[in-house]
Amino acid sequence: MSKKYFLAVDAGTGSVRAVLFDLDGNQAACVQQEWEHKEDPRYPGSMDFDWTYNWELTCGCIRGVLKESGIAPEEIAAVSTTCMREGIVLYDGSGREIWACANVDARSDDEVGRLRQAYPGQEKELYLESGQTYALDALPRLLWVKDKMPEVYEKLAYVGMFNDWLIYKMTGVLAVEPSNGSTTGLFSLKKRDWDPTIAERCGLRTDIFPEVRECGSTAGTVTAQCEAQTGLAQGTPVIVGGGDAQLGCIGVGVVKPNQAAVFGGSFWQYEYNTGDGQTDQDCRVRVNCHAVPGVWQYEALAFKPGLVMRWFRDGFCQAEKELAKLEGTDPYDVMNRYAKDIPAGCYGMMCTFSDVMNFISWKHASPTFTNFELDPVRFSKYTFYRAILENTALVTKGHLDLVREATGNQPEEIIFAGGASKSPLWCQILSDVLGLPVKVPVVKEATALGAAILAGYGVGIYDDMSEAAGKLVKWDTTYVPDMENHKIYCEMYEQWRKVYKAQLDICNQDLTKSMWAAPGL
Repeated sequence: MSKKYFLAVDAGTGSVRAVLFDLDGNQAACVQQEWEHKEDPRYPGSMDFDWTYNWELTCGCIRGVLKESGIAPEEIAAVSTTCMREGIVLYDGSGREIWACANVDARSDDEVGRLRQAYPGQEKELYLESGQTYALDALPRLLWVKDKMPEVYEKLAYVGMFNDWLIYKMTGVLAVEPSNGSTTGLFSLKKRDWDPTIAERCGLRTDIFPEVRECGSTAGTVTAQCEAQTGLAQGTPVIVGGGDAQLGCIGVGVVKPNQAAVFGGSFWQYEYNTGDGQTDQDCRVRVNCHAVPGVWQYEALAFKPGLVMRWFRDGFCQAEKELAKLEGTDPYDVMNRYAKDIPAGCYGMMCTFSDVMNFISWKHASPTFTNFELDPVRFSKYTFYRAILENTALVTKGHLDLVREATGNQPEEIIFAGGASKSPLWCQILSDVLGLPVKVPVVKEATALGAAILAGYGVGIYDDMSEAAGKLVKWDTTYVPDMENHKIYCEMYEQWRKVYKAQLDICNQDLTKSMWAAPGL
């Protein structure tokens, strides 16, 4: 039977999805399930990952996409995976999962405090080598397991990431790749490999690292057990994938130095490609390995924009949800219809959710809407909704400025993908705030397409990842900035930074509760 499709399995922060593509990069089917990562009430800030239930959800998505598409499993040429970064899975010597946490798990305050007290200045030293700080990397979480769950730490044989976990469940082969592995803080950026001396310097074992395999190499093939669970054909090649942002960049053709992309989902990532593994001397921004060998990425993260949108939709927009159901459309489309008539700047109202990234000391103020008046015509729920859209774009402007200060460069255009890019209003606001053209690809779920490109490269259908991306990525719309709006937003940005600082000061006085703070802050 001829091979006609690639399958991408994407474990995101808020959901897992199986996406089927044909060999020309056209999305043929997609099945998605939302999932949650629950806090263990014993450990504030924890974000546990339920590997048993979440694997069942994953299998359901794969079976669902096969059923929805009606294809034979044997028509799939290869499978690859992608995932949220930072989440880690620990295994014992027999390969069984023994502990796992999702991204932005923040339970390890004590461990970060001890690291900073015992080794002053070491966090910056490690950042300059690895591109990571204690805010998101695996170091303090592993120390937390060592301190709080010594029985688990004693059994620990391997540490891995979620995309590697998906591949392990499919093939029985456990390995880690550089794009995601570099987010652990235990990698040498330039060598694209584990650096056990980092673990040793932080009081961790050095014998817990599986082999490293580059993105696009063959991991193994679908096992008989996986076939029974998912419906995939035994023997189907499974190709090493990568982190969601890195594969998203491949999926929109951002594969060369000086190109940049923004991915809008549960979290927003600004990714700027460089040709070396140099880091920011002020430790403000993260640096990761790209999934393309010889390319690295400055990365700045905006926290929870997609989750804020979901909260606003579910908490305040029941009427829009009902109307969308009647119209057969998305509730966000209904909300955008009304919000587009609100002028740029929302009559001076603004909100504080995510802050501009400061990787070495990263904390977000309490969520706040401010500077509105008791005028229901101008300050309706659609004004509040638009303020959320503008807030995220302002954070992105901060990230563009930050990376320009660190590298001396900025892109000529922004590629915008992910769920948020489905909103024409958000796309235009982003273009207006940044003052740059914003290009949106046809396939909005670029991360999954990047995994499909890796799958095709891994089985030899494509000779080169960059060439494949250039061939398969198709463009939908280019948004050109309204420079009058850009002027309004530039003035608003300066005011917003001052307002955010004031809100953070209030939070630091324990008068309000932080939306999120890195461990140890």
